[in-house]
Amino acid sequence: MSTKASRTAARLMISPAVILLLGWMIVPLVMTVYFSFLRYNLLQPGTTPFVGWENYYWFFTDPSFSAAMINTFFLVGGVLTITTIGGICFALLLDRPMFGTGIIRIMVIAPFFVMPTVSGLIWKNMFMNPVNGIFAAIANTFGFQPIDFFGQIPLISIIFIVSWMWLPFATLILLTALQSLDQEQMEAAEMDGARWISQFWHLILPHMARAITVVILIQTIFLLSIFAEILVTTNGGPGTATTNLTYLVYVSSLLQFDVGLGSAGGVVAIILANIVAIFLMRMIGKNLDA
Repeated sequence: MSTKASRTAARLMISPAVILLLGWMIVPLVMTVYFSFLRYNLLQPGTTPFVGWENYYWFFTDPSFSAAMINTFFLVGGVLTITTIGGICFALLLDRPMFGTGIIRIMVIAPFFVMPTVSGLIWKNMFMNPVNGIFAAIANTFGFQPIDFFGQIPLISIIFIVSWMWLPFATLILLTALQSLDQEQMEAAEMDGARWISQFWHLILPHMARAITVVILIQTIFLLSIFAEILVTTNGGPGTATTNLTYLVYVSSLLQFDVGLGSAGGVVAIILANIVAIFLMRMIGKNLDA
């Protein structure tokens, strides 16, 4: 069979999966864009007049919009900072020979397999509860006033919970990159009298740069749509203290029953995610070419 015929056969065999995937993505996207131009309220069935850009206007002028955008960027930035730095530290720790390395690695990876809703409820009720939580019991033991995490520092609490879930992912990627480092370079640096901090700054960190970029890209795309942890812990409150863009879309669509307004917010979220993804992809491209 010729090369051209084999390529044609391969395309024919893969086409059903590609068509299904495109349909799975394009149909909801087209419907979301379509509804964003309608006054579509679930409390007023049968009346869906075309209103043009009105939904976008009301979404951008919503008093909660600016707070949601700020919270979204703080949430993404905070989680990326914690997981990237923590992932590097855990990768360096797990790369060293120690007793029970396999068990330790399983324990580090375990949080990534916990469902977001379950994770949020566990942290809310077992650890951060100001009356019956473990942190409250520790504070009372040492004579300190327990902290009402979701009342006093709600956004920081959400950042901590999400970071706990995403830290294993960053650790795995960075550990894989670290284990591919040429040990002869490290040994040569040690023989030349280089201190560990110099080895880390000039050898280890540049070698892990590509993996760090990949971690930031993948996590950013997913963190822009964080929802479950907010829903089961704070419901976006107090006020709008933990309302991000995704939760604002949920409020508009399912709590205020305004599908048109929520669809406009969904389109805005999609555009934002694509802008961030394109920017980070360019960063990755420059990093890979370096």
